Amino acid sequence: MSDKGKSSKVSGFYKKSIRERIEFVKKFSDLTDEETNLFSSCLNMDIADRMIENVLGTFEIPLGIAVNFLINDKEYLVPMAIEESSVVAAASNAAKIARIKGGFKTKCTDPLMIGQIQILQIDDVVGAAKKIISKKKEILHLANEQDKVLVKFGGGAKDLEARILDSPLGKMIVTHLIVDVRDAMGANAVNTMCEALAPMLEELTGGKVRLKILSNLADKRIVKAKAVFDKEKIGGESVVDAFLESYNLAAIDPYRAATHNKGIMNGIDSLIIATGNDFRAIEAGAHAYASRSGQYTSLSCYYKDKNGDLVGELELPMAVGIVGGAGNINPKARLCKKILGIKTARELAEVVVSLGLAQNFAAVFALSTVGIQKGHMSLHAKNIAVMAGAKGKEIDKVATQMVKEGKIKLDRAEEILKEIK
Repeated sequence: MSDKGKSSKVSGFYKKSIRERIEFVKKFSDLTDEETNLFSSCLNMDIADRMIENVLGTFEIPLGIAVNFLINDKEYLVPMAIEESSVVAAASNAAKIARIKGGFKTKCTDPLMIGQIQILQIDDVVGAAKKIISKKKEILHLANEQDKVLVKFGGGAKDLEARILDSPLGKMIVTHLIVDVRDAMGANAVNTMCEALAPMLEELTGGKVRLKILSNLADKRIVKAKAVFDKEKIGGESVVDAFLESYNLAAIDPYRAATHNKGIMNGIDSLIIATGNDFRAIEAGAHAYASRSGQYTSLSCYYKDKNGDLVGELELPMAVGIVGGAGNINPKARLCKKILGIKTARELAEVVVSLGLAQNFAAVFALSTVGIQKGHMSLHAKNIAVMAGAKGKEIDKVATQMVKEGKIKLDRAEEILKEIK
């Protein structure tokens, strides 16, 4: 299927059989039979044994597809690896609403990562910091000698900062090496450069280098996604106002903000995992960024535009890669990147943040109207039915009855199952 003829807009995708869903994705992303067979396969044990230590087996989680995504005027099917009910459906519905006003629009900075070099036991920290900056050209040259391939592709060490910090151990200098990592997440390249610079910085400062490592607060690698959600589609201006009332609690209260941001990460983490990226690093950077003002707050922002429509924006660090790491080792991660049709790490980052905004909108929208339980618990009921021993058509019967009664509990599921049988 040519890009021009593609559309991710699908009605009732959840009603299709698994085989029908796979056929749709196969056609959309031009997958081979061999690639589609990966959906039902497990990670090869030899590959797993090379990825981590003490391997016993693999642990599978569901892999779904979020539909309806229009990002920067391009159609996307978005793979999501997640075990939580209702998340994929909610993201798909949010994307469908966002399409009415043009979908998601994104802005992205250059892929700059920060490497930290901690220098201790310095007699004159101010003078030492000035020395470091005065030798910036030489320091950057030495850093770039460590990765000539990265430099060849337009990346490499670009800048240097010297921060003086107070600590219980006395004053120290933390040198920040700013590296353009291109299409990589960047940890290996940055760490290698930092380690290579240690002797030079010790000689310049007369101090002792201790830590030499990348920072996961990638606040020079920021992505921002924006979408307009049509007021009529979501129920009118009264619903927009109710949404904003709910959002504002997250903006002022860290207790609510933590749960609010967790909803964002439901979407983000699922795609990060599906593409073989490091979701722990993304989580750490996101929550640190949410605290940058001195108080933990919402990562997203919502307001009403002049037409009365709801506008949502999400901004956070997004250090993802499409080369290197587990994303190139795990066959399913490679498959997910092909489904996305991405060509650069920047494009992947833009899809990730758009997905996070979609998921966040869906969660707050549900909370502001019918409540989070209605959709979430109807799906959760099926899991409870399975736990009670229901099979095949029994699952829907048991789940439907529990939802009808408002009693979604294992003991009730077992009772209903006995009645059915």
